[in-house]
Amino acid sequence: QVQLVESGGGLVQAGGSLRLSCAASGDIFSINAMGWYRQAPGKEREWVASITNVGRTDYADSVKGRFTISRDNAKNTVYLQMNSLKPEDTAVYICWGWIVDTNRNDYRYWGQGTQVTASS
Repeated sequence: QVQLVESGGGLVQAGGSLRLSCAASGDIFSINAMGWYRQAPGKEREWVASITNVGRTDYADSVKGRFTISRDNAKNTVYLQMNSLKPEDTAVYICWGWIVDTNRNDYRYWGQGTQVTASS
């Protein structure tokens, strides 16, 4: 059993900052890439950022220069630092991780999501 649990969402004024965390736990053998998606009401799920197990990062154009993804491999945790938030960043942010469990099964696991609201 593997779980991803997010924290750090909330309400912030436009221009403000938030830091999201996502911790993986359970029967983990190794973790490959991790990242974040987001989904706003009435819109499709949108990829936000990814980070490999050696720290290579990629970002959606809409967040590049404002968001920073990082990870702490010792804690099995991925972070998303969000600066200069805009109202259009308002969404449920969902973390994911490609995780190899102790049975050597490779699967993408998802968190439950955390709400981020940037008010104008």
